[in-house]
Amino acid sequence: MAQAQIVVRDLSKTYRVPEREPGLAAALKSLVKRATRDVEAVRDVSFTVEAGEMVGFIGPNGAGKTTTLKMLSGLLYPTAGEARVLGFTPWERKAGYLRQISMVMGNKSQMLWDIPPLDTFRVLAEIYHVEPADYERALDELVALLEMEDQLTKPVRNLSLGERMKCELVAGLLHRPRVLFLDEPTLGLDVSMQGRLRRFLSEVNQRSGVTVILTSHYMADVTALCPRVILIHHGQLLYDGELGGLAERLAPFKLIRVTLSRSDWQFDPPAGINVIEQENGRLTLRVARSEAPPLTAHLLNTLPVADLSVEDPPIEAVIDQIYQGGSV
Repeated sequence: MAQAQIVVRDLSKTYRVPEREPGLAAALKSLVKRATRDVEAVRDVSFTVEAGEMVGFIGPNGAGKTTTLKMLSGLLYPTAGEARVLGFTPWERKAGYLRQISMVMGNKSQMLWDIPPLDTFRVLAEIYHVEPADYERALDELVALLEMEDQLTKPVRNLSLGERMKCELVAGLLHRPRVLFLDEPTLGLDVSMQGRLRRFLSEVNQRSGVTVILTSHYMADVTALCPRVILIHHGQLLYDGELGGLAERLAPFKLIRVTLSRSDWQFDPPAGINVIEQENGRLTLRVARSEAPPLTAHLLNTLPVADLSVEDPPIEAVIDQIYQGGSV
């Protein structure tokens, strides 16, 4: 069994937030006595991640995802609980720990705006004490994987969002971290660039065995990269397991999509079958998972089928159901 590189036990973070009523009187009163309330961002979260895993860390806005990653990267102290990453306590921020991790955030940049990426990469190599030969080897490998040779000498301000995101990933991986925290790495990118970055991250994981925790609101990122997901809502862990397990638990049905070779053919559904769509020779049926195989055989034997597919419900719909209900 692979060794657990990240161990989290009952991790919690509570913020004390100031608040006041609108108006001048309330503003003056707050100068004397400020009212506050406690907000639980993360509450009693526990999980482990083994070496080389790519884990999706998902949840709605405000669920506590970024707060958890900031605690694991040592940027925040927890209110309660404990965590060990690579054998270190993250918030102690020991040099030996910081040299082995990296955090890339889609809405924050570590690139210097007025200079070319290559200069920032050299500065980071010095900060992380990367040997010149190792630096050149890592840079050449990452640049080739991302196909970004032309962007290395342009000022960062002249790069597109997608090009800057490539630079952020190179900056985060130059020192070859063993653990990588990714917070919305494809935020704001077009579909083509999202796909290219996913392929890059998968390739890096396969080549180096880096352990990855990924947060993203684009479920395509998670489904493409992460066999396992950890789902939190209102700061609490709701689910930890295979992504497909969510669909089986919350949507115990399949969608059967059929295209008929004759558009005038009328379909008479068997009892208990829900017809979602029937138009111009196209059928979409919802059926219990256990009934999908026999119904598929029945359709192929009784209808002029030109095409047929059996699908799980869209994962976005399953996730939205959890977000709305707040439970699994």
